[in-house]
Amino acid sequence: MKKFFIVALLSIAMSANAGNDVKDNRWTGTWAAAPQLAAGKDMPAETDLSGMSLRQIVRVSVGGDVLRLQLSNEYSKTPVEIKSVYIADAEDSCVIDKSSAKYLTFGKKRNVTIAAGKAVMSDAVKFDLKPLQRLAITINYGSTPSEATSHLGSRTTSYIIKGVSKPGSDFSKGIKVDHWYNISAIDICGNENSAVAVLGNSITDGRGSTTNMQNRWTDILATNLQAGGQNLAVLNLGIGGNCVLNGGLGTPAMQRYDRDILAQRGVSAVVIFEGVNDLGSINGNSEAMAAKLIEAYQQLAKKARERGYKVYGATITPFAGHSYFTFFREAARQAVNEWIRTSGTFDDVIDFDKLMRDPSEPSKLKADLQDDWLHPNAAGYKVMGEYAAKIIK
Repeated sequence: MKKFFIVALLSIAMSANAGNDVKDNRWTGTWAAAPQLAAGKDMPAETDLSGMSLRQIVRVSVGGDVLRLQLSNEYSKTPVEIKSVYIADAEDSCVIDKSSAKYLTFGKKRNVTIAAGKAVMSDAVKFDLKPLQRLAITINYGSTPSEATSHLGSRTTSYIIKGVSKPGSDFSKGIKVDHWYNISAIDICGNENSAVAVLGNSITDGRGSTTNMQNRWTDILATNLQAGGQNLAVLNLGIGGNCVLNGGLGTPAMQRYDRDILAQRGVSAVVIFEGVNDLGSINGNSEAMAAKLIEAYQQLAKKARERGYKVYGATITPFAGHSYFTFFREAARQAVNEWIRTSGTFDDVIDFDKLMRDPSEPSKLKADLQDDWLHPNAAGYKVMGEYAAKIIK
């Protein structure tokens, strides 16, 4: 460990980031989002969803003809009452193809109450889900908590109207919010598919990408895998502001890993791409933080391997020019990246650092690929997704 850290310091001086059983391969995830808490300003008009109809748009990765939807109330303290849920092919903005609409059932009933701290899975339903298509999920709520289990970084607009909607209802004048609520996974049925689950922070969540354009690096990865004939689903479990160890936004990766990554269905591979927020919070011993991150990566990789999954380690991208940057935080980043590249812990390495750094100033992102010197822009995510598709199998 000391060797990696000393080398990093020298480098800077010289050069001046229908079941829940994980073994049930009958189901494979085609879309997922990591649950987190929404309250206050993160709720629509700072209120709850009681008596509302919520239409949310997602883009899946692989297709199938039978699917099911998982809904989560894991971060709320009281139950969520749902009157009905229907899915449909999404067209423009909030518009759906009404002829494609299908109501979901839960234990053969349209209504379901999700207990506090729990998640539910719908019954299987026949639906012609195409690869990479946009799917609309509309939830008619009864009584809901004042806070919600959500995914805040949807990068996709959701639409809310009062009352119970039907497939023909008009959402065009509804409240608009760029969050997802209660939806957490979509699975398809069939043994011919598998999925790669990506553990990440805001760079995976898509900060700096284009709202409603589905151009996160994981979206580009899914598109390129399909174009290359690989029927491999991509599950984006990034959370903006997330840390590996503690602090940050959302439940830290070490605590959420079993639920958000290992419990996804049909997984064959895992990508570990976290750590920049841990580095950005260093206020003391940078070498100690690098060592703790490396130990955490070893534990995460070991857990995945015990389930027979392939494990990819992604290097942490540069952040000089951002408020995170200091000499010692950069040294820690370089030490961690050198370990990712050379330790042999991973089946393969996705070297986003090497890909995205400015050759003339390696502690910085390439100027034309960055949004704020920490997050890539849409062009940067395109480069990342295309590159990752050449490595992930």
